[in-house]
Amino acid sequence: MEPLVEPGPPLTAEQAETYSRHLLLPQLGEDAQRRLLAARVCVVGAGGLGSPVLLYLAAAGVGTLGVVDDDVVDRSNLQRQVLHGVADVGRAKLDSAFERLRAIAPDVRLVAHRERLTAANAVEILDGYDLVLDGTDTFETRYAVADACAALGVPLVWGSVLGFDAQISVFWPQAAGGATLRDLFPTPPPAGSVPTCGEAGVLGALTGQVGSTMATEAVKLITGVGEPLIGRVLVLDALRQRWTEVPLRARAEPAAQAPAAQPPAAPTPAP
Repeated sequence: MEPLVEPGPPLTAEQAETYSRHLLLPQLGEDAQRRLLAARVCVVGAGGLGSPVLLYLAAAGVGTLGVVDDDVVDRSNLQRQVLHGVADVGRAKLDSAFERLRAIAPDVRLVAHRERLTAANAVEILDGYDLVLDGTDTFETRYAVADACAALGVPLVWGSVLGFDAQISVFWPQAAGGATLRDLFPTPPPAGSVPTCGEAGVLGALTGQVGSTMATEAVKLITGVGEPLIGRVLVLDALRQRWTEVPLRARAEPAAQAPAAQPPAAPTPAP
């Protein structure tokens, strides 16, 4: 796969030291690290999945990180949302997240989107980014993100977690073999038919496992290494620690014309 991002300027001596373990990897090296430093990535949600995604992308040297979140830290978040601490309870998640990210990568450019992403504003928010990662906690927002990315031609790294189960994929219909969220689940499930994490619970460590995998997919897409999860869905049963891969193809007909029958609803992402 071709890299998403052109290489930025040559590394400084300090950057070469910081990212030395990337530079040692023959699949990455200096060229890939310069692509990461030039990349513009938007993460929707600074919660259970957004926390590990943001931590690892900042540490990897992604040059610009946009974050969309309008929530505040609740004590119940701390079991899995590792960007935030006890002292942050009641604080805007963007504020505590940015403080932590600057401590890890002070040179990263952080862009705050202090609003809830909706179908009405999704294209405006996400336009201009090279890549989007979705860690949202409602079906409404998830579909708004996916539809906007499909319209913009921007690849979307998607993950969802509920209980001990998770799913991960890359949606990019413009890529060879690519598909969208609506190819997997044509329409959102009926209201109340799928429990939220607040109702059913979620294993905190699982959000780290899934978020780290999402961050790995982002690095691969930006640098053009490896085989991304395009046209594939990873399904994880954490109780048995078993990964299953499900092939995904674009539907022949538009999702809006898809028959009423559809796959079981995806688990709600951990908020």
